[in-house]
Amino acid sequence: MQYNTSKERMIIKEYGRSVHDMVKYLLTIEDKEKRQKNAEAIIEIMATLNPQLKSAEDYQHKLWDHLFMISDYQLDIESPYPKPTKEVKQQKPTPLPYPKQKIKWNHLGKSFENLFEKAMEESDEEKKKGYISVLALFMKVAYNNWHKETIPEDMIKDELEAMSKGKLILETGVKFNEIVDTSTSATILTNIKNTIGKKGFNNRNNQPRFGSKNGNGNNRSNKFNRFKKKN
Repeated sequence: MQYNTSKERMIIKEYGRSVHDMVKYLLTIEDKEKRQKNAEAIIEIMATLNPQLKSAEDYQHKLWDHLFMISDYQLDIESPYPKPTKEVKQQKPTPLPYPKQKIKWNHLGKSFENLFEKAMEESDEEKKKGYISVLALFMKVAYNNWHKETIPEDMIKDELEAMSKGKLILETGVKFNEIVDTSTSATILTNIKNTIGKKGFNNRNNQPRFGSKNGNGNNRSNKFNRFKKKN
């Protein structure tokens, strides 16, 4: 008994051993006209075996390319499409230039960090107040999403002050539910509304990154202490 592991490797496994054997036989046919007819018949079989390809754009082109690939680009037939070459098909894609910059506060993201830097550099006091209000709202939305509970506003105020080393101070008495599109913060709010979005700041597993695993926030005091020590 001959096992599949001892047989010749299939180039495109989705078509099965039978199609690969057909293509292998096709290479032995010397009559060009007969070889062409058999190749077109194999294309029809390949389309029947993989009906999902019909939903793809120009699926016939893909089938002919697969036929040449299965033959290891040795098949001499007429194709309605340009014949693929081994060099082009096996060419490796250019590596993606992944960003190497580090995020200072991972739980808040890069958008928050960019906004934070702008607030630190702002010289106009009125605009700076707008930045501070939006940063505080940003942090509250983020923490509420991680812990599924309301974070005390004084904690947000203390945390922002610690992160900025006393340069960004939220005014006493400001209510987060009262932070609206005022003349000083309308532009800033508009720029980050898409970042907050409907999904908020949840991670891919929809689990909080800090505190207890069930998100009850029992360890939130430790979370703030870590940031204070860091800053």
